[in-house]
Amino acid sequence: MHLRDIDYRCGDTNLRGYLAFNESSGKRPGVLVFHEGLGLGDFAMERARRLAEHGYVAFAADMFGERRQAANLEQAAALIGVLRTEPATLRARARAALATLVALPEVDATRCAAIGFCFGGMVALELARDGADLRAVASFHGVLSTKLPAAAGTVKASVLVLTGAEDPLAPPDQVAAFADEMRAAEVADWQVVSYGNALHGFANPAADGSIMKAALYNARADRRSWAAMHGLFDDVLA
Repeated sequence: MHLRDIDYRCGDTNLRGYLAFNESSGKRPGVLVFHEGLGLGDFAMERARRLAEHGYVAFAADMFGERRQAANLEQAAALIGVLRTEPATLRARARAALATLVALPEVDATRCAAIGFCFGGMVALELARDGADLRAVASFHGVLSTKLPAAAGTVKASVLVLTGAEDPLAPPDQVAAFADEMRAAEVADWQVVSYGNALHGFANPAADGSIMKAALYNARADRRSWAAMHGLFDDVLA
């Protein structure tokens, strides 16, 4: 497996992503991986390697710059807050990652997708809302609210939201509001899957409640959500 860091830029900010792909001839689908609120670390990189094992070219993006990582919720809130209050900057950084991915010689630029976890799930959805040229977007326990709802006819991607039924960061009213947004935006293909008894962070084995009480790993939801993502990819990236 080929593994390497890639430095890329968005304005004055240097970003350091992580690339993973298996040796193969010809161009293949590319998948962006957006990290959680703590920054680009082992979890997102491991997911990139798992995608590479399935034949995708996976690029784990760096949304904070210089691969900065937070040690606690306070630091994470500060890093996320800058981008939450400046959605144009958030989308620009996400697009910079997409541009880096599609420029790779191994990638078929017409068959790309984006996934994200927690904060990264929100980033993936923001890319879809922004009309990025993606076949699919999957959000794992991501924040669903937005300052810039999708305009009618803008979203090109098939959208898959994988959420925990007990996730306080995606309460029922926000799930309902997201569904209303998708309808109003006339999104051709979208779905929301809610996992019973699952909290925030259900896909991350390191989520043990120590950093955030409401973030707790759920092996069943992890397994089923990952399979749901692959089902979508098999359908739209083939």
